[in-house]
Amino acid sequence: MTLGLQVAWLLILGVPIACVAWTVTHEEVFREPRQYCQRECDRARSILVRKFFYLFTCEYCFSHYVTAGFLLLTRFRLLFQDWRGYILSFFALVWVANQYISIYNRLRLDIKHEQVEIKAEERTEQRKAAYLTQARQ
Repeated sequence: MTLGLQVAWLLILGVPIACVAWTVTHEEVFREPRQYCQRECDRARSILVRKFFYLFTCEYCFSHYVTAGFLLLTRFRLLFQDWRGYILSFFALVWVANQYISIYNRLRLDIKHEQVEIKAEERTEQRKAAYLTQARQ
């Protein structure tokens, strides 16, 4: 596989890894299992149990396991065709996926901020309209 094709695979495989990691650790569809894992993480006496359940609440941590699963499915190797290629692709994919997650999270924050600003402007306009209506009467 050429270097260009490897980079393309790296960038493309990062997308579903980021998607799965984000969905499990943030989206509403997995809220109940995530809350259970958070409770177990907080309550468990054993450090191994706490860390196990923490993995399902942290997108960075969970992305490592998702990446391992995708590497088992795709057999993608970066730069080397032996075990070193798997190691490099593992860490590169985790990094790329988490960059995508960061970009997505930032985009969501920007959209949320814009929505809050729009609602505030709408309320201000409604108050002005109500004030003008009262002033005319």
